[in-house]
Amino acid sequence: MTLTLYIGNKRYSSWSLRGWLAARLTGAPVEERMIWLNRPETRAALLEASPSGRVPVLRHAGRTVWDSFAIGCYLDRQFPAAGLLPREADALALALAVTAEMHAGFQALRNNMSMDLVARLPGKGHAPGVAEDVARIQAIWSDCRQRFGAGGPWLFGRQPNLADCFYAPVATRFRTYGVALSGAAAAYCETLLAWPLFRAWEAAAPAEPALPGH
Repeated sequence: MTLTLYIGNKRYSSWSLRGWLAARLTGAPVEERMIWLNRPETRAALLEASPSGRVPVLRHAGRTVWDSFAIGCYLDRQFPAAGLLPREADALALALAVTAEMHAGFQALRNNMSMDLVARLPGKGHAPGVAEDVARIQAIWSDCRQRFGAGGPWLFGRQPNLADCFYAPVATRFRTYGVALSGAAAAYCETLLAWPLFRAWEAAAPAEPALPGH
């Protein structure tokens, strides 16, 4: 059955990217429905699609699921063969924790280094708290790679999962703002930016209209 996914601008909407990557990992057909952000009609379109008034929103089998983390967990239950979450208990515990941390945290990074897949702004956005967020993210990436990354380039080894979907927009922020990384974190960032699924999403961004102020 087709997954219907409501998303925002591919250039800017990091949460939409997370939900889209998770949906694509299932292998099921995905119908995209774009809700353009920062337009007069945006708010009404968001409220029509989602109880929260935000994207992404998934519709599947008569159900509506909003919030990217909820979408990922739902898809894992519906498509267990896709491996969106690890099955081994220790790996599952870590994958859920680091995904939830990304979902709820890193406010300094979010507020000062917003996702923009087209712009290149080296040196910008280095406000108080950003360096600490960057250090924590590098530590997460290195820890996951060390503990569960054997056999492949992803956080949990041979195939991408929900944690990788959630950190993909972060890799784009590091690229946009010229954030220097090292070691395993630098290599993993390059893995995310070279991910064919991400590249397919990114390919649409340059043709989209820029938002005011960008």
